[in-house]
Amino acid sequence: MRVKDKVAIVTGGGRGIGEAICKKLAKEGAKTVVTDISLETAQETVDKITSEGGEAIAVQMDVTKMSDVNSVVEQVKDQYGKIDVLVNNAGWDKIEPFLQNTEETWDKVIGINLRGVLNTCKAVLPEMIEQGSGKVVNIGSDAGRVGSTGEAVYSATKGGVIAFSKTIAREMARHKINVNVVCPGPANTPLFQDVAKQNPKISEALEKAIPFRRLAEPEDIANAVCYFSSDEASFVTGQTLSVSGGLTMA
Repeated sequence: MRVKDKVAIVTGGGRGIGEAICKKLAKEGAKTVVTDISLETAQETVDKITSEGGEAIAVQMDVTKMSDVNSVVEQVKDQYGKIDVLVNNAGWDKIEPFLQNTEETWDKVIGINLRGVLNTCKAVLPEMIEQGSGKVVNIGSDAGRVGSTGEAVYSATKGGVIAFSKTIAREMARHKINVNVVCPGPANTPLFQDVAKQNPKISEALEKAIPFRRLAEPEDIANAVCYFSSDEASFVTGQTLSVSGGLTMA
C-alpha cells in the first residue's frame, strides 16, 4: 500500500474528483479525513470507503472560514496525532463571460479556490514542520495554465494556486515537505455534467479535441494525487502535472 498508515485530509471530498481521491488514498492504506461543506456528502464518501474495509471519518468544513479549518486540524491532531497529507481539492466555478461576472461571483470563486488553499496550508504546514515531513497536493486546473473561455476568474485562481504552490514548495523543502499540483483537464464529474446539460455539444467537442478521445474520469486524477502523496514522490516538489489526456502539453 502506497500511503499505508498515513493520515490524509482531503477538502471537497464529498463527490466527484474529491470522492475519488478519498477512495484511492483509503484503498492505498491512508486514514482519510473526508471534509466537505456538506457533512451529508462527506459521510456518503466515508460509507463507501468503510464498506470496502478502509478507514475514514467525515468532517464538515468550509475552507473559506479559518475558524472551520483550524477546528478540523485540531480534531485530526486529537484523533490521529499527525497530518501526513493535505489534498486541496475543494473548488467552485460559474461558467460565463468575464464581463457578465458579478463581484459576488468573483468573491465566491476566489474565496473557495484560492483563499481556501491559503487557509488550509496556513493551518496544516506548521504541524508538518513540527513532525519534519508532509505532502501537500493542490488541485489546480489546465485553465490556470493556458486559460479557458468563460472561466476568467476561475483561471486566475487556479493560476494563483500553481504560483503559490511553487513558492511554498521552495519554503517547505528544508522541512522535508513536498508541495505539488495536479491539473485536471475536462473531467466527467457531476459539475461537468451540470454544464453539459446546458450545452450538450460540449462533451462531444472536448472528446474530439482530447487525443485519447475521452474525458478524464475522477479516478485518473486520483491516481496522480496518490503518487504525489506517496514516498515514491519524495524527491519531487514544486511540480505541476496535467492529467488531460494530452489536451494540453508542456
